[in-house]
Amino acid sequence: MRSISDKLAFLVGSAEILENIDKLPPFRIFDSTVIEFLSAFSKTLSADQRTKRYPDVATFAFWCRKASVESLKKPYADVANRLGRGVVFHIAPSNVAVNFAYSLVAGLLAGNANIVRLPSKDFEQVDIICETINRSLTEAVRPYICLVRYERSEEINAYLSRKCDTRVIWGGDNTIAEIRKAPLKPRANEICFADRYSMCVINADKYLEADNKHIIAQNFYNDTYLSDQNACTSPRVVVWMGKNVAKAQAEFWDNLYPVVKEKYALQPARAVAKLAALYKLAAANEGARRQESVDNLILRVRVESLNENLMDYLDSCGYFLEYKAENLEEILPLCGDKLQTLSYYGVDPAEIERFVDTFRPKGVDRVVPIGKTMDFSLIWDGYDLIRSMSREVTVSKR
Repeated sequence: MRSISDKLAFLVGSAEILENIDKLPPFRIFDSTVIEFLSAFSKTLSADQRTKRYPDVATFAFWCRKASVESLKKPYADVANRLGRGVVFHIAPSNVAVNFAYSLVAGLLAGNANIVRLPSKDFEQVDIICETINRSLTEAVRPYICLVRYERSEEINAYLSRKCDTRVIWGGDNTIAEIRKAPLKPRANEICFADRYSMCVINADKYLEADNKHIIAQNFYNDTYLSDQNACTSPRVVVWMGKNVAKAQAEFWDNLYPVVKEKYALQPARAVAKLAALYKLAAANEGARRQESVDNLILRVRVESLNENLMDYLDSCGYFLEYKAENLEEILPLCGDKLQTLSYYGVDPAEIERFVDTFRPKGVDRVVPIGKTMDFSLIWDGYDLIRSMSREVTVSKR
């Protein structure tokens, strides 16, 4: 019978490193050894000509640079004696290319050795990042990283889960259910990122006053189409506020269309799926109407009311529900625990903060401007990743 290691494809690390990874001492959080490795890695990745083809890789390289990491460290400046928990087993989502890398870096900064199951889908971004890690590894950091691919396997999930002290599952509800069949050690903890959706709120009058509408269009494209709108951070519902909504809508989507036309390839199967989602929504929600568009690259559906059942009819690859609201209170029905990110343009962030403070919705973990939804943070879905993946050592002097 083949050993577990024989069933793994190692893009970073080896069978020997995996075998011994749970015997390593943890780092302190934001250990200088890790920061120096990330700094060298960032420079090498930024210099790679292939990185220029992928904005998500370029953004990740910038995020890993030393000045950025030192900024991430500041909120933990007064934290003493905090060490990694040991080994973190990360299960990356299959549909977001660079997510695995952010999760890995969070695990390193929290002081841990890391085993990462890479996306099953082939992304050149994954290869670029893994190759750069291999070129940048120091002897001090090398034993702390294993990046692997493998076919779905309860046996392998169980083996890797037994090794870990924290398990991080990014794949959504179905992946969580699958991975949870594998038990953890009694003291191990788990961080799960379930299926979520996101929403965008735009003040129509402020948008019409903007002199950088082409930049807003590019930012919205990055929030949505770069991930085929599959990322939990990608807005699927656009809520309009203000007086001149119809005019703002026309200009917004007219500015977005040429960006999508130039950069995005819609697969025929996804075009059909978008139409099917539209018909299901219209059958179940009276008043839902498709808005006029050049073609199926952008499919907009106007809805006359917001209710939590709308979330059963969401789709991706340029499929948007639109609603006109008089005030933020009207979005409450969509602010259940499945709502992750609320992005905005032209809306006062203080107004959104008052809305959250007043109504305390179960959802809304992040509030960011358009163009920032994909920006990774060490606080994600309400979890402080550094604290969740590390432990505090208390020393009493009396």
